[in-house]
Amino acid sequence: MQILEITPAARDHIANLMGHAPATAQGLKVSVKQGGCSGYEYDISYAEGADKFGEVVDLGEHKLFIDPGAIMFLIGATMDYEIERFSSGFRFINPNEKGRCGCGESITF
Repeated sequence: MQILEITPAARDHIANLMGHAPATAQGLKVSVKQGGCSGYEYDISYAEGADKFGEVVDLGEHKLFIDPGAIMFLIGATMDYEIERFSSGFRFINPNEKGRCGCGESITF
């Protein structure tokens, strides 16, 4: 079982980002960090490799590295990519969330 499901739209955007990645990047890293008005935020950055206790989602040509501290928050979640009229970005559908702030940028677990 994969920790995090990735939609086709998210896969496509990951491939696009990796096409412009620094030469040292091996993939993207998904983390959950403290911040925002609800307490936590999803964070996505370029990664040079896997963390010792992290998870790796193999997307074929690219990899998604999951920060070890984020695993318990992301089990059963889905990562999507949405394009809306005035914004676009990765979105997480996560059954572990207890709530979101009014702007939707931070979450409570």
